[in-house]
Amino acid sequence: MLYWLAQQLDFPGILNLVRYLSFRAGASIATALVIGLVIGPRFIGWLRVRQGKGQPIRSDGPQTHLAKRGTPTMGGLMILTAMILSVLLWMDFTSLYLWACLCVTLGFGAIGFMDDYDKVTKASHKGLSGRLRLAVEFAIAGIAAALIVHQNGTALYVPFWNGPAIDLGPFYFVFAAFVIVSFGNAVNLTDGLDGLATMPVIIACMAFTAIVYLVGRADYAHYLGIPHVPGAGDLVILCGAIIGAGLAFLWFNAPPAAVFMGDTGSLALGGTIGVIAVVAHHEIVLALIGGLFVVEALSVVIQVFFYKRTGKRVFKMAPIHHHFEQLGWAEPTVVIRFWIISFVLALAGLATLKLR
Repeated sequence: MLYWLAQQLDFPGILNLVRYLSFRAGASIATALVIGLVIGPRFIGWLRVRQGKGQPIRSDGPQTHLAKRGTPTMGGLMILTAMILSVLLWMDFTSLYLWACLCVTLGFGAIGFMDDYDKVTKASHKGLSGRLRLAVEFAIAGIAAALIVHQNGTALYVPFWNGPAIDLGPFYFVFAAFVIVSFGNAVNLTDGLDGLATMPVIIACMAFTAIVYLVGRADYAHYLGIPHVPGAGDLVILCGAIIGAGLAFLWFNAPPAAVFMGDTGSLALGGTIGVIAVVAHHEIVLALIGGLFVVEALSVVIQVFFYKRTGKRVFKMAPIHHHFEQLGWAEPTVVIRFWIISFVLALAGLATLKLR
């Protein structure tokens, strides 16, 4: 909105700052952070009143988690509110890529909200069926992929290789939708401990802030040998908003958590990062930067697969963060060590920009 207003006035005086992506990215972080911190206490109080018993806690999970019973969930609404308001305030309304990302943010957020709402209002606490969730997620991701491909093509770029890109043709739609959906659900599975998913999401967005800015600049992209995507730089506004909103949420989500983000937040944030990676043609690098989320998701797949085939478990409990809890690690120990791993993986992902 402010960018549109400044543009209409031809960027007079101090409004000339709005012309620069770097300024708007920093402003987006600050705006989302302030909004999140301001609305947080009242939002949490409202959730506590509306939800009564709060987030249901699995009886077969770690026994230390039973103390969290009654903590309100759906805190993702707070994140999405701060994030979307900040993006709308600082974005260029003509950016197709930003609208594609917001399509997934709102769509996945709505799915997560319905799932969370069912869990806190129905006695079964089951939420939406897995098949229905995946079907709607793929439909939303498919729409976003179509918007992106219309402007961005169907090429797959491979890191560590300076050769030509691989044109996937129509299969790219399926691939892009899979990346978006799988990463959304990977972040969702990771969100099982206080602050565990929030900081790695922030770290991943910090990494992609650099990536989308570089691929959006022809000179830097040519120098680094990475794909140039005109207009991708606008996504620094979105990355900044996620960082700011995530930091504000972490203020309330740090152990012991006053609120959980729930599927409303984790599914939406994961899906949004997936779209950002698709726009930047860094889908494979996403698996490295978001390696923590990938491992969490794979631990569930492996556990389920082997249990169905052999009746035995590979891990003491899945996702893998619960495995370490069962080994005797304290919850803050698991969280902080996983944060460190996430930071190292983000640095490794950024290193691929030069290793061509």
